Amino acid sequence: MGSHFRSYIWDPVLIVFQIVLMQCIYYSFLGLWLAGVYRLVETRSSLDQIFSYEMLSFASILGRLSMTAFILNSLTCALGLWFFVRRGKQCLDFTVTVHFFHLIGCWIYNSQFPSTLAWWLVNLACMALMAVIGEYLCMRTELRAIPVNSGPKSNL
Repeated sequence: MGSHFRSYIWDPVLIVFQIVLMQCIYYSFLGLWLAGVYRLVETRSSLDQIFSYEMLSFASILGRLSMTAFILNSLTCALGLWFFVRRGKQCLDFTVTVHFFHLIGCWIYNSQFPSTLAWWLVNLACMALMAVIGEYLCMRTELRAIPVNSGPKSNL
C-alpha cells in the first residue's frame, strides 16, 4: 500500500487528551476574560459568573459584561483549536463537545436545565464563532503551499 496524502489515523487517546485540553482552555481563559471584564466594575468573582445561566442577561450591565467575556473566550478557544487540534474537519466536533460539557456543568451547578433565552443565544453565538474562526485558521494552515523545490538547484 502506498502512503496517502494527509492520511489520518484514529487515535482515541489523542482525541481524549485534545478534549480535556480544549475544556481546560475554555474554562481557564473564560475565567481570565471574566476577571478582566469584571475588573471594570470592581465586582467579586465567583463560579456563578461561569456556570449560572442567570448571569447572562441583556438587562443588566453585569450580564452584558459576562456576554462580552463569553464572546471573547470563543475567539481565544478558536486559537486553541488552531494550535492543538490543527484539523479543520474536527473544529466543529471539538466546539460542540466543549459547549456540551459546559451545558452539563451548568445543569449540575444550577440543579436545573438552563432555561433563559440569553444563555442559549450567547452559547449558540459562541459555538458559531469558535467553530468558524477555528476552521478558518486550520484551513489556512492546511492549504498552505507545499514547497516542491527545497533542495539546491543544479545546472545541467
